[in-house]
Amino acid sequence: MLDYESLKLIWWLLVGVLLVGFAIMDGHDMGVGTLLPFVGKDDTERRVVINTVGPHWDGNQVWFITGGGAIFAAWPLVYATAFSGFYWAMLAVLWALFFRPVGFDYRSKISNPTWRKTWDWGLFIGGAVPPLIFGVAFGNLFQGVPFSFDDHLVSTYSGSFWALLNPFALLCGMVSTAMITFHGAIYLVHRTQGEIQWRALRAAGFFGGLMVLSFVAAGVWLWMGIPGYVIQSAVDGAALPNPLAKTVVREAGAWFANYRAYPATLLLPALGVAGVFAAQALARSGRSMAAFWASALAIVGVIGTAGAALFPFIMPSSLDPRASLTVWDSVSSQLTLNIMLWATLIFMPIIILYTGWAYRVMGGKVTAAYVRENSHSAY
Repeated sequence: MLDYESLKLIWWLLVGVLLVGFAIMDGHDMGVGTLLPFVGKDDTERRVVINTVGPHWDGNQVWFITGGGAIFAAWPLVYATAFSGFYWAMLAVLWALFFRPVGFDYRSKISNPTWRKTWDWGLFIGGAVPPLIFGVAFGNLFQGVPFSFDDHLVSTYSGSFWALLNPFALLCGMVSTAMITFHGAIYLVHRTQGEIQWRALRAAGFFGGLMVLSFVAAGVWLWMGIPGYVIQSAVDGAALPNPLAKTVVREAGAWFANYRAYPATLLLPALGVAGVFAAQALARSGRSMAAFWASALAIVGVIGTAGAALFPFIMPSSLDPRASLTVWDSVSSQLTLNIMLWATLIFMPIIILYTGWAYRVMGGKVTAAYVRENSHSAY
């Protein structure tokens, strides 16, 4: 059995891997949904776009479900506090996601233009809303979430849904939305051809530029105007979790402390920017598969940048800084983390191997001719 401190760090990394996996795998599905009404100009073109992700979008939901389950089991205090504080935001994500299964499965069942256009916009909502809200949530983490604990570690949230939609959080939402839409555009470049591919390439240029600009702007804003959190008391990584047993203060520039202490972490924001430019260049040169992986690396860079800045904080509190949830004091028991680690080591490779096999079998270009020849079986 691994020691408690090591398990806490391992599960911080594993949750990060699951979030990145969700953003890469389910993210390109959402990006394609966001672009659907714009890159497809008629019903056949939109069916081509849908069929690039239709066969495997539901399999990619495994990353979303696994990520939520991992947070619930590994970080129960984070799960309880976040899902109560961000209750309406999470419901908005779920309501938006409801459009996806129905839209994919029933959109092309009826040959009615109004029916199909309605579901096209439903798939747009299902693709655009979740990354926007997830980005807004990350923006609020950097500013601190208005919650506190009583002596029995029962959390109380004093904010509102509308307070979450503050300017910095909306900027982070723009970063997230542009990142996912860019990733979806690169995927469409890989899976389509002709006019659709050309429109996807243009979308990749626009959203890639928007992603870089908003990402840099968020970093400057964080440096100039948003103080971070610092633990001033001694940290015992092997101690039992108690979020109230520490002293935390807010300091200007504290969110960049890890970058000053560990200069190698500066590779993460550099990767976020360089990955976008590399993906755009590779897509324009016809190397679309390499472009997709460059886009995936950009996602690793952006999410990794946020994680490295926040560490060891997971959910800072603006009401009572000492109640801020960290890697050290918001976790499950040592036994639980050990059991989950072994389950992850067994099942995650299976998921990765199955996903790779599914994409290999269902790969290749999706064309208008394919949709017409398989009108009754294609999405």
